Parts: sequence; C-alpha cells; structure tokens
Amino acid sequence: MTAEAVDAKQVGARASLAVKRLAVKAVLERGLIADGDRILLAVSGGKDSTVLAWALSAIRRAVRKDYALEALHISSDFCVCCKKAALADRLAEWGVPFHDLFVPVVGRLKAGKKMNCYWCSTQRRTELLKYAAGHGFNKIALGHHLDDIIETFFMNLLHKGELAAMPLLLAYRKYPASLIRPLAYAEERQVVECAAEQGILKTACTCPYGQNSLRRDVRRRIAGLWSDSGAAKRRLFKALLDAGLLTR
Repeated sequence: MTAEAVDAKQVGARASLAVKRLAVKAVLERGLIADGDRILLAVSGGKDSTVLAWALSAIRRAVRKDYALEALHISSDFCVCCKKAALADRLAEWGVPFHDLFVPVVGRLKAGKKMNCYWCSTQRRTELLKYAAGHGFNKIALGHHLDDIIETFFMNLLHKGELAAMPLLLAYRKYPASLIRPLAYAEERQVVECAAEQGILKTACTCPYGQNSLRRDVRRRIAGLWSDSGAAKRRLFKALLDAGLLTR
C-alpha cells in the first residue's frame, strides 16, 4: 500500500480514530478497566453498544490492560425483530462471544400498570447484574456517550429537581459488579460517524414505546443550547466532572 493510500485510509477513518482515542482516555483517566477484569458488554444491536464492542476490542494494546470481553443481548416480549445472527457474526469478527437472554419485560408488569422506558431499563439492568454475578463478570460496559450523559443530567434537573447524572464508574453494594461507560468522552456524532466508517449497521429494532419518551422530549428542548457546538457540550461535561456528578 502506498503512502498516499495509507493517508487516505486514515482520513477516511478519522471518527474511528477519535472514538478509540477518547475511549482510551476515559479508561485510563477514570480507571474504568484493570488487569484481569471480566467485562460483560450490554449489546442491543444499536450503534452505540456495537461501536463500544468494537472499541473495547480495538484498544487493548493502547490501554495495556489484560481483560476479557463477552457480550449479552437481552431479548424481550415486545421487540423481537433484532437481527441477532448478524450482530453475533460481527462480534465474532472482533473476538467477542455473544449470548442472548430472554426477559419478559411486559409480562412482569403488575395489573393496571403501563409499559414505560423506566420499567424496561430497570428490568434489563437487573438481569444484566444477575447474569454478570452468575457468570463471573466483575464489570458491565454500557454504550452511553457524552450526549446521553448530558441529556440525563437535564432529565433529572427538569423532571426530578435533582443535580444528578450518569456516573462513568458505578460500583454496586448489592452485586459484585461495577458499571462502566467507556464512550463517555465521545459525542454522539462521533459514534455515528465511527459506525459508518466501520460498516456497523443497526441490527436492533425501533422500540414501539420509545417514540415519545422523556429522553426524546428533553433532547428536543435542549437542542438549541448547543448550536451544533461540541465545545459547548464538552464545557458542560467538564463542569459535571468537576462537580463530582459523574463519579459515585
């Protein structure tokens, strides 16, 4: 390959390089991964969790940590169109074993209760923690990025009156596992561009309950704050870090 071809390839993968660099930075600065960790990736088939799987499989040498990666997909009783075979094949390319667990999220609703995003997320999170504990994983990696963290801060502020956000590292008392968010330094646009560069196609279905979610509403309401400025988002993110709202 000529020098010109190498340069063109690097330019074409600019977002991928940025995502890897930011993942390495988050892992090292925040101590998200240690030697000997057994990390369970929560994969939905969407761009965020799939890019996370790619990134964690790609940065091993850069972070100089010896860790194991496996992926768990949670199937539900209301969303059955995820292309799990395609997801499993892609994960296999990166050396990440794939597992699937069925959880009757709607079936667990109590009489008179309606399905909502909070209920779904708590059911999935609980099953992730149980699976991790039962299979010897000490870390669970989630694909939340910088935009998710900022949106969650505003959700808590506007709807709960709380100054709270997603921590980059969260240790549980009840379970022998911690949650980590290695994509926390990456903006959503970078994750989207990285997915395009790596040929990562969405294999998850569109949730029938998420079209009018609280997160979507908050996203619309705060969109005007940024004027497409990544710098403004990063200043707010730094303020949350400095205030200790992203550590727990």
